[in-house]
Amino acid sequence: MQDTLEHMTIWGLIADASLLVQAVMLILVLASVLSWYLIILRNAGLRRREKELQQFRARFRQTADMHRLYQDTRRAPDDGGVLPVFLAGYHEYLQLAGEPGMAADEVREGVERAMLVAIGEQETQLEQGLSILATVGSVSPYIGLFGTVWGIMNSFIGLSQVQQATLSTVAPGIAEALIATAIGLFAAIPAVIAYNRLSARAATLGAHYYHFGNELQMRLHRLLHGAVRRPAEAMAA
Repeated sequence: MQDTLEHMTIWGLIADASLLVQAVMLILVLASVLSWYLIILRNAGLRRREKELQQFRARFRQTADMHRLYQDTRRAPDDGGVLPVFLAGYHEYLQLAGEPGMAADEVREGVERAMLVAIGEQETQLEQGLSILATVGSVSPYIGLFGTVWGIMNSFIGLSQVQQATLSTVAPGIAEALIATAIGLFAAIPAVIAYNRLSARAATLGAHYYHFGNELQMRLHRLLHGAVRRPAEAMAA
């Protein structure tokens, strides 16, 4: 009995597991690989957008001529972030403020709607992949538990066919069944931690986009009231 227990290895138990338990383990391993891929991908994307937000916001605050900033950035590649929010808001401002008889409140409302649409699109991009992490984190333990229950059930079925049950008879089947639960936890724990962390960072970025939208509206409000030259004059320059 002791020799049997000493020669049990993780790979040996996996190889000796039933096909269903092996399929469960394979699904969990693939889920873990997918979650780590998404963790790395989304973390890099959020880091890039956080850096882009800091750089563009500093440039925006240091630039007195917003029309020049608009001209310099409107042909930039759309990689997401705060730039599409600025372009959408200022483009709508140019369109509405250039129309004769357009009231300032109507211009402000149109700019606000345009920026809300742009921010909504950015929030959708920020949340990409997070639902998969949430699914892996919530479902993986149950998938592993299913494999464990199935493996233990097979072990007890095997016990009914022997005259005397010993530890060496029971241990391999239970051990290989518990491996499925361990793999399920290995897949779930990083996914849950990453989901909470990445969703918090995405929410913070979304809040910064709203703050930037308010800041842009304040500057456009001053433009509408003649603190800076009107957009029609800027476009003609």
